[in-house]
Amino acid sequence: MLYLCIPVFNEAPTAGLLLWRIRKVFQEYSREYEIVVYNDGSTDSTEDALRAYTEVLPLTIIGSSSRRGYAHALDALARTASARTRYPRRDAMVVMQGDFTDPPEHLPELVKRFEGGADIVVAERVAEDTTPVPERRLRRLASWATRPFVSVPGVADPFGTLRLYRISILRDLLKALGETPVAQAPGWGANAELLLRTAPLARRLEAVSLPQRFDLRQRDSRIRPWSDAVALFRFGRRARTLRPAAAKRA
Repeated sequence: MLYLCIPVFNEAPTAGLLLWRIRKVFQEYSREYEIVVYNDGSTDSTEDALRAYTEVLPLTIIGSSSRRGYAHALDALARTASARTRYPRRDAMVVMQGDFTDPPEHLPELVKRFEGGADIVVAERVAEDTTPVPERRLRRLASWATRPFVSVPGVADPFGTLRLYRISILRDLLKALGETPVAQAPGWGANAELLLRTAPLARRLEAVSLPQRFDLRQRDSRIRPWSDAVALFRFGRRARTLRPAAAKRA
């Protein structure tokens, strides 16, 4: 089973289209899947756009009435997938974005590597001319702000959004953490934090370069390069304590 976990906040223009494209991908690429969407206190019609698909897709909507943030959404999604699985060694959680920057057409590539034995598959973002300026600036600043504290062997881009985790790895992490969230860092830092915590528990990690799409996103970027870079710098200094703790518990 694949648990496709999608955090959303005010993504009404793209949420329904994303779900439809996921359905199309798995009609052509047969694999059992469930979609779990965390609606992070959206104030637009995101909830209505999602509800329209609950009768035609294996879709569950969770979330909160007020905005809790991306890291909280990751934690809730990881705990939901871990609780639902019957076969943690055979099942996986895939995290992807609700704004269409992570194309569903990339999912078969991640699954192929998972079925080949990878416990974690990291989709590394490819820098292209179509990448919006705020994203490009933050990528450059993130590398500088977090060096050398945020580093995972074999991974050049620890901040990307499209990831696959074998659920047995998540269960090991959740058992070690107890009530502590799997991620608490703001923004992109939450992606790196979850990766730093799970990588020492994985027997095999693979990275694959995959382009993002920005032409279907129906809103401006929420990235603020300088303030986000400062937040990543603070996270980077704290990140020094994450990997030894996880490795010790493994």
